[in-house]
Amino acid sequence: MTQRRSRSGISRRGFFTGALGAGVAVGAGASLAGCSSSEPSPKAAQEGRFVPFEGTHQTGVTALPIPEQGLIASFNVHAKDRAGLTETLRKLTEEIRGLMAGKPPEIRDPAYPPVDSGILGDKPPADDLSIVVGVGASLFDKRFGLADRKPNELVTMPFLANDRLDPKLSHGDISIIFEAGHNDTVQFALRQLMRRTRSDLVLRWMVDGYARGIGAGRVSETATPRNLLGFKDGTANLDVDDNALMDRHVWVGPGDGEPEWAVGGSYQAVRIIRMFVEFWDRTQLVEQEALIGRSKISGAPLGRSGEFTDPDYAEDPDGKRIPLTAHIRLANPRTPETEQNLILRRGFNYSRGFDGAGRLDQGLAFIAYQRSLEKGFLAVQRRLAGEPLEEYILPVGGGFFFVLPGVTGQDRFLGDQLVS
Repeated sequence: MTQRRSRSGISRRGFFTGALGAGVAVGAGASLAGCSSSEPSPKAAQEGRFVPFEGTHQTGVTALPIPEQGLIASFNVHAKDRAGLTETLRKLTEEIRGLMAGKPPEIRDPAYPPVDSGILGDKPPADDLSIVVGVGASLFDKRFGLADRKPNELVTMPFLANDRLDPKLSHGDISIIFEAGHNDTVQFALRQLMRRTRSDLVLRWMVDGYARGIGAGRVSETATPRNLLGFKDGTANLDVDDNALMDRHVWVGPGDGEPEWAVGGSYQAVRIIRMFVEFWDRTQLVEQEALIGRSKISGAPLGRSGEFTDPDYAEDPDGKRIPLTAHIRLANPRTPETEQNLILRRGFNYSRGFDGAGRLDQGLAFIAYQRSLEKGFLAVQRRLAGEPLEEYILPVGGGFFFVLPGVTGQDRFLGDQLVS
């Protein structure tokens, strides 16, 4: 087992305290580098497409290939009553349906403001755009009379191990996740939704970045994307093409004891995890690899030759090859007991400039979907509490949301069974 060396100079704690003293401009802990479940697929080298909108589940959760651009936006709802919330959800659905289908903008009398920003021209191109809508625990307060319909495990995300959550970057009534091949497509969609719902939805916080198609399909030797620590991210993600796997780990089922309207939805955990990249860059490679549990270049488990090779923890019970405290070993011990804790990750890297101390504000916008928060993200998080990697990362925002079930007809809208 690699021994961690003593380090002279500033510690990570000192690093962040200094950054706070200089004024941190914070921008996004669960698993970071290849530690969730089965195997990924390559990002298909193909032109963009229009992602279908209708389905039993919101299609953006599992759509492949995963585009290179992503954005998380959290909103507060200012509708006065349930009727107002219902109309907001109708408007959101109508706009999302048109955006994902590439519906051309309406031609309007030039004496009035145009109906869209125009940044995609008169014919929005196919660009793998998907939009996923979730609701937060705060939506189930007294405003809309929905308290008795709240999903059983949906709570305001608490402070967890190593957290320093910024209230200005956390929680919200509604989350909307955008993915597309190009940033102008993402920005176009964001502005259209905000334009359509301006009277009732107010932006609370947002983070955008790039995804590079993190693995979520079948195994392939093509390059798995890397996070900003330089390690491959997505090596062991769930295979979204395996419907039985998705039903077991991602989608709420009819026998789960959840409200009837929630069947077909999914719990969403969002974590904005800042990475102290300058500090990390001054750390010995042997220590970096011991913290993660994988080779930095190949992505293979330590002591193995292939990225997708099973790390075989049973053969290494004392952690001589892969430390017992390695991130991948804690996040997914690969035992029969922990197999129920698998989650689907679909996040992206972010870079939000620099803070008042001149330090880069970069990290991971972690997004995970699961059938149960308690058996999924929270179980993984408990195993990771106190891991050595915490010296280099800090969760600063995010929230828990419940992704609404999909829409299965032209007369339906997102959340219709929730508000009916």
